[in-house]
Amino acid sequence: MPQKRLPAVFMRGGTSKAIVFHARDLPASRAEWEPIFLSVIGSPDPNMRQLNGMGGGVSSLSKVCVIGPPTHPDADVDYTFAQVLIDKARVDYNSNCGNMSSAIGPFAVDEGLVAKPRSGEAVVRIHNTNTKKIIVSRFGMDGDEAAVAGDMALDGVAGTGAPIRLEFMEPGGAKTGKLLPTGKAADMLEVPGVGRMPVSMIDAANPCVFVPAEAIGATATEPPTEIEGNSQLMAKLEAIRRAASVAMGIAPDIEKAGNLSVPIVAFLAPPVAMSVLSVDIAVRMMSNGQAHRATPLTGALCLAVATRIPGSIPHEMARRLAEGTSQIRIGHASGVIVVDARIGQATGGQPHAEYAAVYRTARRLFDGRVHYRAER
Repeated sequence: MPQKRLPAVFMRGGTSKAIVFHARDLPASRAEWEPIFLSVIGSPDPNMRQLNGMGGGVSSLSKVCVIGPPTHPDADVDYTFAQVLIDKARVDYNSNCGNMSSAIGPFAVDEGLVAKPRSGEAVVRIHNTNTKKIIVSRFGMDGDEAAVAGDMALDGVAGTGAPIRLEFMEPGGAKTGKLLPTGKAADMLEVPGVGRMPVSMIDAANPCVFVPAEAIGATATEPPTEIEGNSQLMAKLEAIRRAASVAMGIAPDIEKAGNLSVPIVAFLAPPVAMSVLSVDIAVRMMSNGQAHRATPLTGALCLAVATRIPGSIPHEMARRLAEGTSQIRIGHASGVIVVDARIGQATGGQPHAEYAAVYRTARRLFDGRVHYRAER
């Protein structure tokens, strides 16, 4: 049977890369997307390299984005994110990718999905269908195309690029409907096989469970390869993630939690752990069973929100942020990411996340047609 092919664009967004499709080029039924995405990316691959597809063997390079007409009255485009698992024949739509969100505005302008701006700045309102949230993307133009050249550097990405500001509006409750799914900023979580763990379970941009590094025998300064080489630590982190998934109401039980990629699990340390850098908090995050080489952007945004919530573990652990400080510097495995968040006055005893923001860069790498074999 000959291969089939589809128009596509290959883009970098922040510290991730993905195949980007127009919704109009895909089958109307989402059920028919999975075999296409698996073949295009090269999954499942027991060797974890995805040599038979466009994936790169790590979760940040095993992604697909689908862009189409808006279904939200306040949006210019719809954006659906698909995380393709590397060693399993599964595509996960349970969360958004903040890094790839930075590529959506430029894609929409360059592809003619939104009108070219009359001034030098484009503003694209993006409806992420995974989280049902609006993301406002602001970026410069170079003639009729989104600007690519610039002097903004991202830790983990070689070279520089034009800055893209992403504002994740009302990010609370992206998956669970609540900023604090358990109603508390901090909990003692009963983890099967591990015991009781102090955690903060926060749902902003993406649901995350934050645990002190010292509670799991770590420092939050370990290289990703060291984390992945520590089977006991990996098992403990996965157990925490599964228990948190149930506690946050994402999964009905521990077994079904194993089939999900959320919440993101992260372990934290005070900034003194990374004293060589001017950071406010140190973190290591797990993404689909792998230690992330930088940090998932939505995870960084969730952490930014969490540092603004009194009583949470991130708030207590972060460098004391001055009132009105707009920048939160998060130290991760590849350097530092600068984010921002604003928490409004509590409503009904609960804090309210007004926005979380970050600057990224993006670049179109290739466009043409991808070939695939959809055998299922």
